[in-house]
Amino acid sequence: MRRIEHVLGSRLEPDMSEALHRLEHRGAVDIVAVPAADLARRRLLISTRSGEELAIALPRTEKLFDGAVLLLERDRAIVVRAATERWLRLEPRSISDAVELGYQVGNLHWRVRFGGEVLLVALEGRPEDYTARIEN
Repeated sequence: MRRIEHVLGSRLEPDMSEALHRLEHRGAVDIVAVPAADLARRRLLISTRSGEELAIALPRTEKLFDGAVLLLERDRAIVVRAATERWLRLEPRSISDAVELGYQVGNLHWRVRFGGEVLLVALEGRPEDYTARIEN
């Protein structure tokens, strides 16, 4: 298991971008897909697409982000890709349903976004598991 203790930079930085471009042509850039919900974590056990296990332990001053370069060596690199986030769309039928939905979602500590009269809940599992928790 490889231990990662620092983010080296962004894939968009000119020096990083150039080095990664050369490695990509040789198929030497490995990707670690990090769920969007885990980007804020400082400690994480995760595997790259090629199956290499990583133990990420970042200091408080650093965080993961889409395009973070975790490893850059002469012959290989590891880059973070934020996994696409899925959202469950909940549209209450009445104001009383909206109040109850807001109460339940808050009690369950679900991550949400607001879209006008709909509530979007970040899915970290099966949608039916979420709807089962809020059904009457």
